[in-house]
Amino acid sequence: MSKSRGREVDPRDRAFGKRVADLRRARGLTQQQLAALLSNRTSGWMSQVERGIQPVRRMDVLQEIAAALGVSAQTLNPDAPLPAPTAEPVPVLSNDLDAAREVIAGHPALDALLGTASAAPVDLAALAAQVDEMWEQTHQANHPVVSDIVTDLIPQLEQAVRTAPKEERPQAYRLLANAYQALAAAFARQGDARAAWVAADRAITTAELAGDALLVCAGVFRMVHAFVRLGDKQEAERAARTAIQALEQRGDLPPEGLSVLGSLHLAKALVHARQSQRTEAREEIGNARRVAQRLGEDRNDYHLEFGPTNVAIQAVSTAVELGDAGEAIDVAQSINAEELSPERQGRLLMDLGRAYAQRRQTTDAVECLLRAERLSPDLVQNHAAVRAAVKEMVLVSGPNVPKDLMDLADRTNAME
Repeated sequence: MSKSRGREVDPRDRAFGKRVADLRRARGLTQQQLAALLSNRTSGWMSQVERGIQPVRRMDVLQEIAAALGVSAQTLNPDAPLPAPTAEPVPVLSNDLDAAREVIAGHPALDALLGTASAAPVDLAALAAQVDEMWEQTHQANHPVVSDIVTDLIPQLEQAVRTAPKEERPQAYRLLANAYQALAAAFARQGDARAAWVAADRAITTAELAGDALLVCAGVFRMVHAFVRLGDKQEAERAARTAIQALEQRGDLPPEGLSVLGSLHLAKALVHARQSQRTEAREEIGNARRVAQRLGEDRNDYHLEFGPTNVAIQAVSTAVELGDAGEAIDVAQSINAEELSPERQGRLLMDLGRAYAQRRQTTDAVECLLRAERLSPDLVQNHAAVRAAVKEMVLVSGPNVPKDLMDLADRTNAME
């Protein structure tokens, strides 16, 4: 061990200090500026840390330095324990989808099963138009309208798959699977993981009855996101992995298949990022990027909005989940998402806001979150990570909390 003023310096502390110094310089910060981002720390203390004289043993201090530098605690100290995987906090949900919850709470086609349903002819073209409208409203995050559509549409489709002429039933099942997928997406974005799981499960079952294997795999994508929100990371990873393996066995995937495959890689990246599995998460982003290159364009097969742009957006989200705020900001600033849905645009702005929050750039963070909220209110107001970021910014601001931040905290229930 080397010595400093009569005391030995542990090589691990010296290595830790060098990592801090390198990252600080990469962010363009002085020791005084970095110390100012921490609680009750001075530039002298920061200097001692970087020289290895001042050990950093407490996890809360390590996490605070990491957040100020825009990296994960494991980046600064590979021996730091990974955060324990837990379920996301149960959000305070709005009632925008209450009618939809009632529809899936029971069996929506008992009349058809009991033989008491009307024998009215099935108009699949009209039902298809309603499914398209449901997806449009889902992408717009217009959940009250989605709920209104579902109230009549799901029972009609459940009846159609049982009463339509035999040759039309695969199409009816395909429409029903798409409707359940839209509902799963809406529930997930509002934060209702249990309802999202139910809808995704029904989507997978009906897609199989439609004979559409790619639609089944798209349903698995929705299921993975439900598992993630439930905190079931192992189940989420397994669901994504098995679907990916099945798709990769086919060497002749059409563009629609590539969209599903790439989306599943992105979902798997999210699962790994939530578990702070940095190498695995980045590997899946790389896999998705290669699939997007094969696809060669942004598409919306199975309403997945997969393509090079969406991969870049997910790379931002993954970097934020891993605590790499600087990387997230750099990538986000190079993305043009104008052609994607408001929900996707809102997601990008939301993650950019979270990245700025990690770097304690409160003004930029609030501006991005407010822009995201205008595009997709439910996404922002019901997202656990947004609530955590807003709460931290309020606490860090102390008595001088900006009014727009405090208003956002009220709308997200961040301080409850």
